Amino acid sequence: MVRVGLTPERLTRAGAELADEVGFDQVTVSALARRFDVKVASLYSHVKSSHDLKTRIALSALEELADRVSADLAGRAGKDALAAFANAFRDYAREHPGRYDAARLRLDPETAATSAGVRHAQMTRAILRGYDLSEPDQTHAVRMLGSVFHGYISLEMAGGFSHTAVDSQESWLWTLDSLDALLRSRGTS
Repeated sequence: MVRVGLTPERLTRAGAELADEVGFDQVTVSALARRFDVKVASLYSHVKSSHDLKTRIALSALEELADRVSADLAGRAGKDALAAFANAFRDYAREHPGRYDAARLRLDPETAATSAGVRHAQMTRAILRGYDLSEPDQTHAVRMLGSVFHGYISLEMAGGFSHTAVDSQESWLWTLDSLDALLRSRGTS
């Protein structure tokens, strides 16, 4: 029996919620079928495979995150924009750990080119325009910011900073201050 109301969109939302609960790596069509109390075969009319489901969750997470970052960046520039951008990622990861992991799923080039990942890159470059970086420094800075933010967030979420007396928030602010100073020192103006 096919459940009325099952759609690719509903399955994607449920898959994203499941990812937040049990981890993105644990999301499968079988796990989702158990959640809806249906047979696995009934979901294959809506999603092709577990990889297709995970790709849909990744695309949804990228869109959610881009919308959040865009809203938080509105009207900001310089260090204020840099901090808003970084904090939006960190807050999203804390609220939606499975979706945050999903947003880092490697997509095929065609899918990536039409995803909200493009918006993320555009917003990062918009922030960097405030630092007056020319190429190739701007590309280096995009990669550095992504590495620092994702690395910090991943380590923090895994409990990697819980072994010292220095508060993680204090280190986060120090990191943002340091990135701002570095970017300002690399600008051409």
